[in-house]
Amino acid sequence: MKVSAARRDDDEEDGEVAQDGALSVRRCVMTTLLIFAIAHVVLMIGLASPPKFVFDEVHYVPAARQMLGLAPATPQLNPMHPPLAKELIALSIRTFGDNAFAWRYPGTVLGGLAVAAIYLCGLALFAAQWPAIAAALLAAFNQMLFVQARIAMLDIGALAFSLLGIAAFLFSFRQRRPQVVFALAGALFGLAIACKWSGLFPLLTALLIVGLIKLLQHWQTSFGDGEPTDWYRPEQWPQLSWLQIVLCLVAMPTVCYLATFVPLYGLSVVGIFEAQRRIFDDSVTTAIAGHTYMSAWPTWPLLVRPVWFLFDKTSDTDIAAVVLLGNPLVLWPALAAIAICVRDFIATRSATAFLILAFYLGCYLPWALLPRALSFIYYYLPSATLASLALVHVLTRWPRWVLLSYVAVAILGFVAMLPVSAAFIGTTMQTFTRLMLFQSWI
Repeated sequence: MKVSAARRDDDEEDGEVAQDGALSVRRCVMTTLLIFAIAHVVLMIGLASPPKFVFDEVHYVPAARQMLGLAPATPQLNPMHPPLAKELIALSIRTFGDNAFAWRYPGTVLGGLAVAAIYLCGLALFAAQWPAIAAALLAAFNQMLFVQARIAMLDIGALAFSLLGIAAFLFSFRQRRPQVVFALAGALFGLAIACKWSGLFPLLTALLIVGLIKLLQHWQTSFGDGEPTDWYRPEQWPQLSWLQIVLCLVAMPTVCYLATFVPLYGLSVVGIFEAQRRIFDDSVTTAIAGHTYMSAWPTWPLLVRPVWFLFDKTSDTDIAAVVLLGNPLVLWPALAAIAICVRDFIATRSATAFLILAFYLGCYLPWALLPRALSFIYYYLPSATLASLALVHVLTRWPRWVLLSYVAVAILGFVAMLPVSAAFIGTTMQTFTRLMLFQSWI
């Protein structure tokens, strides 16, 4: 296996241009496994606190119990979402018992996979170890992923499988024969959709990228001053047919998505079709009342309105709190990084900038088009996580110490927010007041 990307770092010690290709791959595989293991273990710390339902766990854990026969079979609980994430919760309950640790354990696995997937995305884009590791660290210390991976909800499943699918797509982007990796990406996107329908957004983004490139090739378009770093090349994917595109990025996701309904409905076509109708009706057409923590999509990158998953007073002066907000030291600078990616895409036709922008906006802007009025900042989770790639894309223009220093600053911001990110730590009302910089955060 050869690591491919839109650009390459000249520093050979990073491993991407090692003369022994096999050694380079082994290093990447070992680093991926190490990142996953560390993230997984860290996310498990204090996982069982609090030992009660937090936020939307009240919807998804009972649905998982119902799958195990631990609750009445009718009415069906939580029919408005696909089953995969709830099936993983049910599997964890069957393995570890019906307790808070078991409810949340799948999230720690999926969270670890999400961090590892960002590393793989960075490796595909930057073809260098340190930028890829930095991207994974920024994603892990963004606070948003940390909090979401420690609650029994569906979004972390959609995120993990989406990022793995994006990573596969990025690795295949410069391959002459991408069919096999495209099929893998399609399967992963199908699993993301099987957790939550928002997993469809990165799949549609990948389809639009492939369709655009094939269309330009059909029109025999070329850049007069073409460069190896261009996002579009006339000779790209010479043997990729439209039929193969449909098989890899339409049929494969569909099969993997529908397969997750088989444990619930067997091979009943009617039952599976009816499940899709209910999901569509409940998710798209049904009017939903307002919510205290709802927020509009334009405000998400600005971190205007967080979601408080937990706020319990444990004494007269102490509280246990979990807020899903995002690390301001990561997500606010990320907006400038996204703007620079736009400039790089326009000015230099940078493939790296193009791919980062495509998936960042592809996961974010569809929320502006949906008729759904009730929305929350955690819908921004995929784009917020991908934003770490934009930051690394910009910071690698300077000496390595600049990137490492910024990662250190991001870690400090994450540590400062830990008292309101993990319930088992706890904090005082004084610290809580100090951390809440704006009235809208309360």
